[in-house]
Amino acid sequence: MSAVVNGDSPPRVHLPGADRPKRVRECRAMAQSSEPAHATVIRARRGWAGIGLGELLGHHELLYFLVWRDLKVRYKQTAFGVAWAVLQPLLLMGILTLFLGRMAGIRPDAVPYHIFVLAGLIPWTLFAQSLTAAGNSLVESAALLTKVYFPRLLFPIAAAGSKVVDFAIGFVLLAVIATLAGFGPQASWLFLLPLAILALAAAVAVGLWLGALNVRYRDFRHAIPFLIQAWFFATPIAYGAEAIPEEVRPFLALNPMTGVVEGFRWAISGGLTDRPDLSVLISAAATTAILFGGLAYFRRVERTFADVI
Repeated sequence: MSAVVNGDSPPRVHLPGADRPKRVRECRAMAQSSEPAHATVIRARRGWAGIGLGELLGHHELLYFLVWRDLKVRYKQTAFGVAWAVLQPLLLMGILTLFLGRMAGIRPDAVPYHIFVLAGLIPWTLFAQSLTAAGNSLVESAALLTKVYFPRLLFPIAAAGSKVVDFAIGFVLLAVIATLAGFGPQASWLFLLPLAILALAAAVAVGLWLGALNVRYRDFRHAIPFLIQAWFFATPIAYGAEAIPEEVRPFLALNPMTGVVEGFRWAISGGLTDRPDLSVLISAAATTAILFGGLAYFRRVERTFADVI
C-alpha cells in the first residue's frame, strides 16, 4: 500500500484488490478525524457517587505499596527503629505519672494511674500520628501526585494506615504492663479492636479536611502540630471525665476521641471504670459526620490538586 499526501487534502491511497474502495474510505476517515481510533477519557465525577469505592478497591496493590513506602522511610537510618513505638508512650506515661499521679480527683481510685494514663495514650498516639501523616500526605507526595492518575484518597488512607504497625507494638506494651498490674486479658478486651478502628477512622476523617486544605493553604502544615497539642488537652487522657464540671461534659463527648479513650480504659480495667456507652455513641456519630463531610469536600477539590500543589 502507498499513500500520497498533498497539503491539507485527504490522502490519495493506492490499494490493489477488491477491497480498495472500502480501505480508501477507512483511511480518509482516519486522516480527517481529530481523535485517535482508541481513546480513554477520564472525567471528574460529581456528587456523592464520585467517591469511587470500587476504584479504591481496584488500587489495593498501590495502597499496600504506599503503606510499605511510609514504613521504610520512617525507620530508615534510625538507631532505635520500631522501639520508638514503645518509647514514646512509655516516656510520656512516666512523665504524667510523676507529676500528676498523686493528685486526687482526676481518676477512679480502683485503677492505678499508670494503667489509667497508658490506656488513654495508646489509642491517642494512633490518632495523633495518623492525623499528622494524613494531613501532610498530599504535600509530601507532590512529585507522585502530579505525574500519574490514581485515586487521591489513597494518600491520606495509606499515610494513616501505616501507623497501625506502631499501634500494634504499643498495644503489646499496654497488654504487658496491664497484665503485670493484675489486669490481664478478659472478655472486655474484645471491644478494643472496634475502638481502635474508631480512632483510626476519626484520624482519617479529620485528615481528609486538613490534607485538602493543606494543598491550597500551606499554613495548615504549621497549624497541625498546634491542633494536636490542643486536642490532647481537650481529651481526657491525663485526667478522667470525673474531673470535668458536669455542665461541660456533654461538649467533651463531642470530641471523637473521648469515647475511644474512655472505652479503652473500661475494657483494659475489666469494667472498673464507668461504661462509656453514651460517649462512644456520640464519638461514633461525630466521626461519621466529619468523615462524610471530609469525603465530600476532598472529592470536590481533588481535581485542582495537581495544578495548585
